[in-house]
Amino acid sequence: MAIQTARILEPFDDERLRDSVHGEVIDPEDERYDEARSIWNGAIDRRPACIVRCTGVADVVAAVRFARERNLLVSVRAGGHGVGGHAVCDGGLVIDLSPMKGIRVDPAARTARAEAGVLWGELDRETQLFGLATVGGIVTHTGIAGLTLGGGIGWLMRKYGATVDNLLAADVVTADGELVRASEDENADLFWGIRGGGGNFGVVTSFEYRLHPVGPIVLAGPVFYALEDAPDVLRTYREHIASAPDELTTIFELSVAPPAAFLPEEVHGTQVVMVGACWAGAPDEGAEVVHPLKQLGRPIADLLEPKPYTALQSMFDPMVPHGWHRYWKSVELPPLTDDAIDTLVEQAPPVTSARSYCIVFQLGGALARVDGHETAFGQRAAAHNVNVNAVWTEDDPEPERHIAWACDFFDALQPHAGESVYVNFLGDEGGDRVRQAYGGRYARLVEVKRAWDPSNVFRLNQNIVP
Repeated sequence: MAIQTARILEPFDDERLRDSVHGEVIDPEDERYDEARSIWNGAIDRRPACIVRCTGVADVVAAVRFARERNLLVSVRAGGHGVGGHAVCDGGLVIDLSPMKGIRVDPAARTARAEAGVLWGELDRETQLFGLATVGGIVTHTGIAGLTLGGGIGWLMRKYGATVDNLLAADVVTADGELVRASEDENADLFWGIRGGGGNFGVVTSFEYRLHPVGPIVLAGPVFYALEDAPDVLRTYREHIASAPDELTTIFELSVAPPAAFLPEEVHGTQVVMVGACWAGAPDEGAEVVHPLKQLGRPIADLLEPKPYTALQSMFDPMVPHGWHRYWKSVELPPLTDDAIDTLVEQAPPVTSARSYCIVFQLGGALARVDGHETAFGQRAAAHNVNVNAVWTEDDPEPERHIAWACDFFDALQPHAGESVYVNFLGDEGGDRVRQAYGGRYARLVEVKRAWDPSNVFRLNQNIVP
């Protein structure tokens, strides 16, 4: 895995930085340094010169200006969940937004304003107090910032669109260290760019979202089948979702059954296909629609039942903890063909780690009814997102074998793949893959980049080169 490095170009004036911010400034001599530079993907081991743990917008402005004056490499950390590890850098300055946790819900207007350090579980907790939610991820410790800026997909997307389709406004600290607001009415070009263009244009310090009535009880959860049944299970699944209403979003996963209490002990460690669903409506109205997902084959375990929305959102947290090492490869797929299904099933058994898996998201619905150029986020015409996750632990003596499994899986899917890829599923894969993610929107993104960050201060991301 490529690691970007940088050299400090002049002596680092640590004390001046400390005097200009209220938050903590952590350097390599600090006993908290190793914890502060650690992120979700344990495979990322980078050593910044300094980490500024911002407590508010003024700290962000001060940190950006300090970095600009000294020509420092800058990375921006919010949730720290991006697999490519762009949240931390070697030799530069990390602007850490994780202490910025403010949330304000307006239940009457059905909106929420959240600062950039908020995680999805934290936002869901506050909005669910009023039976509201916006489209978020499927893991509670994912940050709202990175997921939103890359587009945002999750359990509610087929009913309410991508996360960026529900973004009303954002506060952004620019490369010049100025605070601006981006919305349809203010700095509209910037607003277009941050809705899918990642952190290329500035440091987004807060987000304003549209909320929708969701829960607090939803009909949702996974049904597990043996991998040997997967060819028939997935063919039947394909036929069912072809006419599914927008309220139904599904995800399936090819993986090794974890030693979880909700699975029979005899299947622990065996390969399974999990079909998960969420009905974004009244649970009793969705019972008939989700029922066929319980009968795709011979179910090993059926957890597709009414449960709190927050329980659904946290259900997969134990399977994706911080610190495990990860390498991802991703494609989008059109509607599943028999050959694509067979390829998915055939590539799963050679898996080299019980922690690795392939997850496939059903797209479409409201997500697809937004024009492909209305936001920087695309994938409006794709039917599925496929993300192949190689996962191992730090003490594994042969990590290369897991990476090879993911790459072989990715290569096998190429004959079936669509033209684009979800930018949030990219690792450090180079400019060609970034262009692939944005397709015909890339040229406009370059224009926005030139307008807001012509010097490419914010380049540790899926970079739009000005």
